[in-house]
Parts: sequence; structure tokens; C-alpha cells
Amino acid sequence: MTVYSTEKLITEARRLAAEYRKATGNPLGISSEIAEFDAANLLDLELLKDKPGGYDAVGRGEREGKRIQIKGRAIFDETKGGQRIGQMKTDQDWDSLVLVIMNAEYEPVEIYEADREIVENAIDEQKNSNRKKRGAMSLAKFKKIAHLAWTSEAKDSDNSA
Repeated sequence: MTVYSTEKLITEARRLAAEYRKATGNPLGISSEIAEFDAANLLDLELLKDKPGGYDAVGRGEREGKRIQIKGRAIFDETKGGQRIGQMKTDQDWDSLVLVIMNAEYEPVEIYEADREIVENAIDEQKNSNRKKRGAMSLAKFKKIAHLAWTSEAKDSDNSA
């Protein structure tokens, strides 16, 4: 057990990842871990220590029992199109997919969620067979088929009251 809380460690990881990118021009490659932490805290999910494959967390509250695959994407330049989501594990068990979109400081901005059936249908409709085989999808496409589950704007308005 560490003397630091997970929240403190993630806060420092965000800072280091942003500084590393500023210094080198390359991402550090820890967005998935940060995304999992954020999704768990903001959507009331229980992260699994031993991942059975296919999903990273199990829902609590309104998502009780749902097996959730979590993806993260840091957006460094919003003017650039063609952003992609990492490979979705369509051959494994999960109920919904959550995408945490982060800014250049690795802070969550929006979280989208889509049920498995919707995701699979969207993948099947893709014309590019290589993407279809890999379970890949553009960020824009995922945002179209998913619903907005959380936004920092809603959080900011809650804090200003």
C-alpha cells in the first residue's frame, strides 16, 4: 500500500503527462489509466483489479451490474479531424462502452456512453473492412451514436451555485 491516495497520484500523472507532451511533442501514453479513474469516479463505477477481458468496470447505482469497457482520448488540437477511438473488444463480453474525452491537460471534458448493440451496429455499417475487423471507430462517429453521460460544463455549473 502506498502513502499517497490514488487521487493524488492521478493528479500528478495528469501534470506529468501534460508537461511531457509540452517538452517532447509526444503523448506519454497513460490516458487509458486516467480515463478509467475518471469514469469510475464521475459515473459511479467499480474498477476491476483483475480484468476478466472485455470490460474494465462494473456499474453501480443507475448502471448497477453493467459490464463497462472504458476508453480514453486526449484531444490536443481540436482543429484536427480524424481522431480515433482505440480498438473495441467486440469479441469479448461487455454491456456498454464509455469514452472519456480529455483536454491537453488530461482533465476530463466529456464522457460519452453507448450500449454494445449500438456500437456493434455502427461498426458493422462501416465501409472500411479493416476498421470493421479491428473494431475501430472515429471519435466523431462514436459521439453521434452515444449519449453524453457527463460534461465538465455541468460540473462547473454545479460548483457555481
